[in-house]
Amino acid sequence: MNSIKPIYISAWVLLALASSATVQAQVSTSKETITAPLVIVKKAPLSENDLKRWSHLDLVKDTIPGMSVDKAYAELLKDKKGVKVIVGIVDSGVDIEHEDLQGNIWTNTKEIPGNGIDDDKNGFIDDVHGWNFLGDAVNENTEMTRIVKKGDDGSAEYKNALAQYNEKYEKALKDKEQVDFLLEVHKTVKTALNKENYNLEDLSTISSTDSKVLRAKMIMTQIFGNAGPTFNPEADFEEYRAQVYDQLNYNLNKEFDGRKIVGDNPEDIKNTRYGNNNVTGPDKEKALHGTHVAGIVAQVRHNNLGGDGVANNVEIMTVRAVPDGDEYDKDIALAIRYAVDNGAKVINGSFGKSFSPHKKWVYDAIKYAAKKDVLIVHAAGNDGYNIDIEKNINYPNDSEDNIKEFADNLITIGAINKVYGENVIASFSNFGKINVDVYAPGEEIYATVPNNKYKYLQGTSMAAPNAAGVAALIRSYYPKLKASQVKHILMDSGVLLPSMVVLGENPNPAEKPVAVSSSESSKTAKMVNAYNALLMAEKMSKK
Repeated sequence: MNSIKPIYISAWVLLALASSATVQAQVSTSKETITAPLVIVKKAPLSENDLKRWSHLDLVKDTIPGMSVDKAYAELLKDKKGVKVIVGIVDSGVDIEHEDLQGNIWTNTKEIPGNGIDDDKNGFIDDVHGWNFLGDAVNENTEMTRIVKKGDDGSAEYKNALAQYNEKYEKALKDKEQVDFLLEVHKTVKTALNKENYNLEDLSTISSTDSKVLRAKMIMTQIFGNAGPTFNPEADFEEYRAQVYDQLNYNLNKEFDGRKIVGDNPEDIKNTRYGNNNVTGPDKEKALHGTHVAGIVAQVRHNNLGGDGVANNVEIMTVRAVPDGDEYDKDIALAIRYAVDNGAKVINGSFGKSFSPHKKWVYDAIKYAAKKDVLIVHAAGNDGYNIDIEKNINYPNDSEDNIKEFADNLITIGAINKVYGENVIASFSNFGKINVDVYAPGEEIYATVPNNKYKYLQGTSMAAPNAAGVAALIRSYYPKLKASQVKHILMDSGVLLPSMVVLGENPNPAEKPVAVSSSESSKTAKMVNAYNALLMAEKMSKK
């Protein structure tokens, strides 16, 4: 999961809101696809309520590049009734007791809870709400760390892994310097204000002749100015600290063994009897990522709690297989098969890594899902890389040569932000005109986190479940459509990106980033749109 983690610090530094945007897009209105106005003039800043659900808004009506989910419900689904769709969330675990997920958690009715018997004989004892392939494990190495730990076998993979490991480790050390510096700045401001939490207005009240205090005030003023309305220094700096320190203590620590507690052999795909039925995991707070992903798809709509899920007729099946680090190929392959065998029609995969020693196991699982008509929605990754380049591949993928797909049931999703213009693609999002299919909202996404809380997170991890939610809508209201058809509806019905876009992180922040043709961004150069997708599904279902 390491390369798919939400990105925090880059958003504070790079976030900027444009007042208008030239567009070249197609959206649907009055149940017809039309060309949007050439200029979208940004309306007043989003209200707090609209910010929490911007991904559901509409480009023409709201001037926000959301997925037109509200429009779809109001105009296309108000008199329709769909079938229940099970969405498999292969992730870090889900807080299935969360108040805003109640009624939307999958229950295995063939299993008698707590009797210690595999009642449905599916190979998993008491798997009432899914399965936990990680047992009590939480932290893990990255895959490159595991490869380096095994020693030099003379392979190109080892040399690659070692080079990337050294690069990542050096960066982590620099990030530690940065986060330690920011924490010291934050501490200085807190002391000057004599309060734990503060905002931009509070900074203006600081009056001091101490150069250290004045410097800290200046730095925090700059960060607040760039970070946007959801920035919380106490919480966000701690998130950043935990992310960096976890990399050094666990992900990149060659002395750390995260698998020992699981007790299985990750090199043996035939050994499938491991893990347990605690789908939240041993530490509920560590299920933050998976709970957020689940909420994007399925949090209850219009109940005055948190945000709104995309889909209104879904059940979340939790398959815990993604640690804080890189997932094992074995766990992912078995997680996909578990979700398929137990009724999931859509599987969300907000995880990824740069190396995959047993990728064939995962490829076979993807093909198995295709055979069983299950759509897999996968996050493109958060490195700002062109994943068409071999060294940047984000696993799992659906191509053995990074060009030709071996299955037509996996869709790869990049992330956009809420400002339509040449910077609409999130700077952290991976891209590629061969290996990224389409984009969806993935910056400042508000959804469920453990213990009945809610949070803004960002990453392609958030874009994928937005797309998976639309896929679930299609499969609910048009259940006869096949997984491959749903994939291509999501791609073909999308709203066009601007003709020119900026891709990846800007290597030189002092200079304006260079925009390129949006055709370089993905196969479609489009953004997922629920309204258009349902219109296309309606037409396709009649053929």
